[in-house]
Amino acid sequence: MTPEQKIAELGLTLPEVPAPAGAYVPAVRTGNLVYTSGQVPFVDGKLQRTGKVGADLTTEEGAEQARICALNALAVLKAEVGDLRKVVRVVKVVVFVASDPAFTEHPKVGNGASELLAEVLGEPGRHARSAVGVAALPLDAPVEVELIAEVA
Repeated sequence: MTPEQKIAELGLTLPEVPAPAGAYVPAVRTGNLVYTSGQVPFVDGKLQRTGKVGADLTTEEGAEQARICALNALAVLKAEVGDLRKVVRVVKVVVFVASDPAFTEHPKVGNGASELLAEVLGEPGRHARSAVGVAALPLDAPVEVELIAEVA
């Protein structure tokens, strides 16, 4: 089963890659590595949730937003390489969590992104990861995800 077929089996659809909101590109390929720009939880061009995890969203709701971000990152990756079967390995994922100062469950929020990548890509989707809390994210997004992938 291809990654695209797995996405469909999960009841998901790869979105269109939105135009950058600033002076950057959605992804950069150098050699066999692709770096995606940070992806926020846009669905149909709109943020699904805003606010801080631990204040406005629960840990579980944050994880769902991270899952959306990861799906958006996969869309960027596919736009860059043409076919997700070319992904040899997701090397690194960084999850930024806009959170209440007392919030400490950033890794659980990050699991939303990590679990989606493993579901879609299998073993090549398992990766190193950082999940960090930040005071705020663009557009008041609760989560932002970026990734580095090795491609064939």
